[in-house]
Order: sequence, then C-alpha cells, then structure tokens
Amino acid sequence: MQSQQMNLDVIANNLANVNTTGFKKSKIEFQDLLYQTTRTAGAEQGAGNTLPTGLQIGHGSRAVATSRIFTTGEVTQTGEKLDVAIAGDGFFEVQLPDGTQAYTRDGAFKVASDGRITTSDGLSVLSGFQPVPPGTTGVTIAPNGAVSLSGSAGVTNFQVQLTRFNNPAGLQAVGGNLFRESLASGAPETGNPGENGFGELSQGFLEMSNVKVVEEMVKLILAQRAYEVNSKAIQAADEMLQQSNNLRR
Repeated sequence: MQSQQMNLDVIANNLANVNTTGFKKSKIEFQDLLYQTTRTAGAEQGAGNTLPTGLQIGHGSRAVATSRIFTTGEVTQTGEKLDVAIAGDGFFEVQLPDGTQAYTRDGAFKVASDGRITTSDGLSVLSGFQPVPPGTTGVTIAPNGAVSLSGSAGVTNFQVQLTRFNNPAGLQAVGGNLFRESLASGAPETGNPGENGFGELSQGFLEMSNVKVVEEMVKLILAQRAYEVNSKAIQAADEMLQQSNNLRR
C-alpha cells in the first residue's frame, strides 16, 4: 500500500505539471522485498532426490527510484523573439544566486533592466548569451545557435552553446524547471546546437511538458485499484487470523 501511495504521488506530480514548460515526467521503479524461504529449491530429499521447486513467501515491494524520462515534449509556437525550444538533446545553463550552475529546458527567456538574458525567475542565462544593448530592435537566433542583435547601436553577433550529460536521468531536480549536476549524471559537455548530436534551436517556440494526460490517468486508475486490492488483502488476512484465534475445542 505504501508503494502504491508513492506511485500515486509521482503520477499526481506529473499531472500537476502537464502545462509546465520543459517539464520531464517521472516514472517510479519498484523492487520486491526479501523472501521467507521454507523449502529451498534443489535441497536433498534423500535417496538422491532433490526438490524441483522451493517454497518462498514474499514480503511486498518497495520503491527504489523515480527516473526522469527526457523525451522531447510537444513544441508550441509563441512568436516571442526570446522564446527558444531545443529540438533534441541539450540544456541551457543558468547561474543560481549562490554562483553555482543549473540546467534547464525551459527557453522562455526575458530581458532584465541591465540587458541580461534571464529566466522567468530572474536567473541569469549563461550558455554564451550576451546582454542585449539598449535600442535593440531585432533578435535573430539561428538553429545552429548563432545569435544576431540589431539596433541603433549596430549589429552584435555571438554563439549560443548547449550542455548535455551522459546520464540526464541522474540529474537532481531542484524545482523552478531547473536541474543540477550530480555524480550519477556525469560531467557536463558543451557544444554548438546541431553539431555532434546536440539538438537545434527553434526561435519563437517553446517545448511543453512531455506528460500525456490519458497515459497518466490510466496509471492513476491502476494505482488506485492496486491500493484498494492490497487493503482488501490485509482485511481478509486479519479476518482469517481472527477466526483462527476464536477456535474452540
């Protein structure tokens, strides 16, 4: 029952973030617990005979991992010049208030008062982004990461890069559409969009959540039914023990 409750919590979190930009759904993974072995398979029974099968009683299941699924979500056109979607592998690098780096697939960028490119929470976006000069009227972001800013101050060009990891499922989610590097994820690797397996950039688009509502609703129903069946099994076992305790000679 505890395992199914945790399963339900993961599904609920996925459904809560169905409209979260760049969100990656999670799946919970289980393992069976230790077994009580009454008869061991292969044990000697005398006269050269061995047991073909054993007798083991399991003790339930436990949750061992919540793995992130980094499939690409649906891409939606917004028309905003600083909305950027990654079509393929890669993350944008973001600087946290404590000076450390985090990584995101949320490309809904904004311009701060000092010209810095920031996230919706005001965190500075790194990945090669440069400040937007005052008087800038045009922003062009090519699929290969080449950015051109044009305006009264002239034309400014710079190159945006993406970051990827050997094991993105090992990244630590910290909220705010951000992930942090961990020992399991491996060291970050940077490269130009569209090269060496990195995804391309799409200006004026945003990658939405990869959560599929129908799929999660089916999982929700299955988790609820499994929880109910487990509770009925406990009730049935309790009634059987009660009958045994009430036996009279």
